Amino acid sequence: MASARPSPLIDPAQRGRLLADVVRPPARQRPAAGAPAPSLGLDGGARLRVVDALLAVLGGAYCHLVQKRAAYAVDPVQALTLLRARTSVLSDAEFHLAVTGIVAGLRDAHTRYAGPQSLQGQVAMLPFLVEQYGPHSNPTFIASKVGPAELIGDARFVPGVELHMLNGVPFARAVDIYADRQTGGRPDARRARALESLTLRPLQFEPPPDEHWVDVGFRTARGAHAEVRIPWRVIAPGAAPSAISPGSHASRCIAASPAGEQARRAKKLLFSTHLWQSEGRARGAASAAAAAPDDGWLPTPFQDTLAARPVRVPGVGEIGLLRVWSFDVDDDDAFLAEVVRLLALLPQRGLVIDLRGNPGGLIWAAERMLQLFTDRPIEPVRFSLVSSPLTRAMASSPFNRLEFEAWEASLALSVSTGEPYSQALPITEPEWCNDLGRAYPGPVVCVADCNTYSSGDLFAAGFVDNEIGPLVCVGEATGAGGANVWTHFDLREALDSTAFALPELPHGIGFTLAIRRATRARASAGLPIEDLGVRGVPYVMTRDDLLGGNQDLIAFCARLLGS
Repeated sequence: MASARPSPLIDPAQRGRLLADVVRPPARQRPAAGAPAPSLGLDGGARLRVVDALLAVLGGAYCHLVQKRAAYAVDPVQALTLLRARTSVLSDAEFHLAVTGIVAGLRDAHTRYAGPQSLQGQVAMLPFLVEQYGPHSNPTFIASKVGPAELIGDARFVPGVELHMLNGVPFARAVDIYADRQTGGRPDARRARALESLTLRPLQFEPPPDEHWVDVGFRTARGAHAEVRIPWRVIAPGAAPSAISPGSHASRCIAASPAGEQARRAKKLLFSTHLWQSEGRARGAASAAAAAPDDGWLPTPFQDTLAARPVRVPGVGEIGLLRVWSFDVDDDDAFLAEVVRLLALLPQRGLVIDLRGNPGGLIWAAERMLQLFTDRPIEPVRFSLVSSPLTRAMASSPFNRLEFEAWEASLALSVSTGEPYSQALPITEPEWCNDLGRAYPGPVVCVADCNTYSSGDLFAAGFVDNEIGPLVCVGEATGAGGANVWTHFDLREALDSTAFALPELPHGIGFTLAIRRATRARASAGLPIEDLGVRGVPYVMTRDDLLGGNQDLIAFCARLLGS
């Protein structure tokens, strides 16, 4: 099929670049016997610094190491030790792939290895979104959203087409194969992340696709079988203006999947391009109004993280819908003030809070938001550090007193008690969780899914444990990300004045690490969130949900509100 002429209606950022033009495999010559493989940028010393830094933090600060060893029979410390002995015989690409594989084997979306800076912020994409409806044991896969026809190349490939084959493999089998490599702790969570990663892959945190294009077999609207070849493209969605700034006062209080946030931003660029474009305009009420769609959503300057509108449900009447896309905000006070404003504009008889696909963000924003929906005092999630010489040195450093003073005493006692973790203490002060009071008077239902992660998990846990209302869950439970996540910059700064100072990493290389383990509160006190998630009332998505604005899901929630 001849390629279509480029359309002026497509934003150049949405079109991106072909993967084949971005990730070019280097020409390699077979080295002589016993000679090291040619290097593409990192010399032997630089590779050792990377491995040594990961060995130090995974062995001494990673808060889930014991749990991951038990659950998945993996030992990243031993794997890195073995890799250290053979770094000189690998090419750069092989080295990065080996490190990525070791870290990904932890199945922890918080703890990721970030490859070369040249791929930072880049997302490989196919211009459609794959979702499933029906039971987990017998799902139907469809393209629920489809980008511009120019990027697809076949006018028959429209939202709602059923997907049957992927590169000659039955689609369900292709999903299962890819799910086995994903970070989720449960099979349903791995499949949910596989469906997203089939078409969106943040290149900073995972290798680029092996293929430059995919052949997708689908059933047309008339029931005929067809196949289309779609090339991988690379886009750079960037961060929202309201996102957490590196080095800000909030940057060490994050619970988020960095790869999940980049994938979320890529979806916005591809399928809500007008909202993505509005971020570059002047801020204020005028730009917020210009960014509002015409389908009843209320205008908001926080359109990257919030959406709200009234919804009429047959037999019930009007209720409110609050969509929380992300908690990636630098100013939790401004974020909460906007939530309060939007709640006042919604029907007061009942509210659905939709957290599906929320990859997390600022812990303070998620936990402080809970108080807006209940008169009960909110008890926040608690966090603990793994007990080790490294964490004790970090906590006792005078330069880290503001961050770790509350945990220092229990870490020191662990030397004689043998406790594997420090005392579990909140990151969000209980006073902050109760400083605003209730803002919405009606009953509330919260909806989550397997891609609700990190701070999204914390909100869901707080919603259930503080008995605010029922939690509806698409899948077995939420995504199960139970930790406060730090970057290598945070760790290097915190350890700089100790005997465990980290080496400076090569330019463009980094990692994120789950450093404080989250456990639940009240009746669920002490239960970890990692790999388990938060369970609720089960719900199975329908075709009308995926293609008709979640109408069946909202009706299900409305019935719960009525009860």
